[in-house]
Amino acid sequence: MKILLNGLEREITEDNLSVSGLLEALNLGSHPVLVERNGLAVLKREFDVEPVTDGDVIEIVRMVAGG
Repeated sequence: MKILLNGLEREITEDNLSVSGLLEALNLGSHPVLVERNGLAVLKREFDVEPVTDGDVIEIVRMVAGG
């Protein structure tokens, strides 16, 4: 399937992928992130059940602390 990830087209080979699975594939599973799917925020508690499907527009923002 093809998705638009942070403005870049990406080919994803995994089937039945959730937001959580996408984050793991991108090595972001252990990082605090904000995720938007097709213009709507995805709550962290929904990462495991929110599907990623062909044509989705996904935005992922890593949260970092600083001072």
